[in-house]
Amino acid sequence: MPILEIKNLTHTYGAGTPFQRSAVKDVSFTVEQGEFLGVMGHTGSGKSTLIQHLNGLLKPTSGQILLEGKDIWAEPKKIRNVRFQVGLVFQYPEYQLFEETVYRDIAFGPKNQGKTGEELDRAVREAARLVGLRDEHLEKSPFELSGGQKRRVALAGVLAMEPKVLVLDEPTAGLDPAGRENLMANIREYHRHKNATILLVSHSMDEIAQNVDRILVLKSAHILMSGTPAEIFARGPELLAAGLDVPQITRVAMSLRDRGLPIDPAVYTVEDLERQLLALKGGGAPC
Repeated sequence: MPILEIKNLTHTYGAGTPFQRSAVKDVSFTVEQGEFLGVMGHTGSGKSTLIQHLNGLLKPTSGQILLEGKDIWAEPKKIRNVRFQVGLVFQYPEYQLFEETVYRDIAFGPKNQGKTGEELDRAVREAARLVGLRDEHLEKSPFELSGGQKRRVALAGVLAMEPKVLVLDEPTAGLDPAGRENLMANIREYHRHKNATILLVSHSMDEIAQNVDRILVLKSAHILMSGTPAEIFARGPELLAAGLDVPQITRVAMSLRDRGLPIDPAVYTVEDLERQLLALKGGGAPC
């Protein structure tokens, strides 16, 4: 059984008014336990509306969200429990920090779950460790930290609730290249350590390509395509025609192919392109 199943999801804003529009329309897909799923699409494609349904922040106009086989809206009074199980980290989450210390900010969510004493302390310190925060950070004010460290505090606050599914909306937006890679390394470590189910929304094709198992591409409130990174980036011209981008290395591969080299256009990592070029140089077939 998939951990998440989205069935014929439609969400319509302004229903019955001249401004009526469907931000997602008849969208269906599943997410398996432990899967790292990338979600991409241009602005207005429906990404943000989609992910806000996954933990019940928005209620479907029609369709269902099933968490471990159960409709999350089957018991509306218990929707708060769903939000503990599906953790959503918004873009620029550091703007939501408010406690006096990093420890108390991370502890806010698990305390609302009912965690106390040693259980609470363990949850806070483990979450801090997973995102690369040291013990000396915990007693500081979050507002004394750098932008990247604040982002880690906000992420740790969600991880401390030990959600079954983690949804990340542009988690590295606004960070410098080193900050982006450090944060993604923390997220990859969390995925490996916990066998976590993660949905990553990102405008960065390189970030998507280097981290996820499968990609969901949205366009105009619908799913345009779904597949592994190799399957998706093999359709580079379609992505570009849809107003999306491809990883930089895929652009290089497409350019080399246009110049007559027998390069597989599904290349999306430096290592893959290097392997193909070395095979060509050695007289072998690209693999």
